[in-house]
Amino acid sequence: MAWVAFALSLAVLLLLARWSLWGAMMVGALILGGLTLPLGEVGMAFASVWVSPSVLLLALAMTLIPLIGGALVASKRMDRLLAGLPGGRRTVYALGPAILGMLPMPGGALLSAPLVERAGGAPPDVRAAANVWFRHTLHSIYPLSPALITGATLAGLDVWGVIPYQLPAVLILVALGYAAFLRRVSGPVELDGPRSRRNLVVPLGILLVAPVLDLVLKRVAPIPVPELATFLGVTASLILATVGTVSWSDLIAMVRRERPWRFGLIVIGVFTYLAVFQRSGLPARIAGLALPPAALCVGAGWLLGFATGRQQAALSIVIPIYTGAQGAMAPWAFAVTYFASYLGYLLSPLHPCLTVSAEHAGVPLRAAWQQLIGPTLVAFLITVGASLIVL
Repeated sequence: MAWVAFALSLAVLLLLARWSLWGAMMVGALILGGLTLPLGEVGMAFASVWVSPSVLLLALAMTLIPLIGGALVASKRMDRLLAGLPGGRRTVYALGPAILGMLPMPGGALLSAPLVERAGGAPPDVRAAANVWFRHTLHSIYPLSPALITGATLAGLDVWGVIPYQLPAVLILVALGYAAFLRRVSGPVELDGPRSRRNLVVPLGILLVAPVLDLVLKRVAPIPVPELATFLGVTASLILATVGTVSWSDLIAMVRRERPWRFGLIVIGVFTYLAVFQRSGLPARIAGLALPPAALCVGAGWLLGFATGRQQAALSIVIPIYTGAQGAMAPWAFAVTYFASYLGYLLSPLHPCLTVSAEHAGVPLRAAWQQLIGPTLVAFLITVGASLIVL
């Protein structure tokens, strides 16, 4: 019954997401919880999210992030940023999300979405999918990536030592991203003013303040709730983006136009569904499956990444099962497991970057998902083939 409930909840979630992403997640959580848990425990799962300082601070930060992009557009700094980037639209589609993605922060796709939107040259569903795809392309070899650090530690491997084994995955993602998205975009970015590298400094600095401050505070400051660092970083970026360039009346009009609270509600919806999923018994059922190494690392890794929208959660379950049954995990086995869980996470409706990118582009979640599923399927089949060789 748990598997049926999970499939039904996801089907309803994807169906209703065209009207309201956060509402669809709430309904999906109710279906999953109603079919797998006592009513009281469903209420406890919902309450655990709605009173959580971590979730509420993150939701508040996600509400503020779209205003940063709106302020940069209103002050013409977004045009200056685009004028400073080399190349045309293809460069913006790939480089913009990748640069901002190198300093990972929750919901950071909302920082790069306005860049891709302003560059133009593609339908909204392609823009949303490209923003998600290229934001995460370099995470497999980024030594500060939380998922890479967590996974390597669990496998007993050195982070820097596994990076060379991760390079093929990055090359695959770049090639598939070009074939699926970049080749459909061409031409220069249409700008009013001249192109200049100096124009890049101020607007890019404003955008980078949020993830840099988020990272620094989490590393060096005794902050009781990590998401407070995210909120403070976003607030700092918003202040820098608006002071002296956007009036209070313009900011209020922007809030009314952009309705930024919908992004905060999406965060609450994501964590509500995840809380119910974790209590439903499905993680234990997946972990308890007697699977051969390839099926465990690729199949269960992908499924857990998709089901939780958290690559770290998938790795935290799969790697200990593998090492407990097979002994030490070789770097190639780790690379295959990491990539499979990443591909599931990339497509997950609980992946905040995917949901907020679709919402920002104004397209249904299913439309962005349909753009991503082709290249992701090709990458998954490559991973299956690699697993038959290295596992």
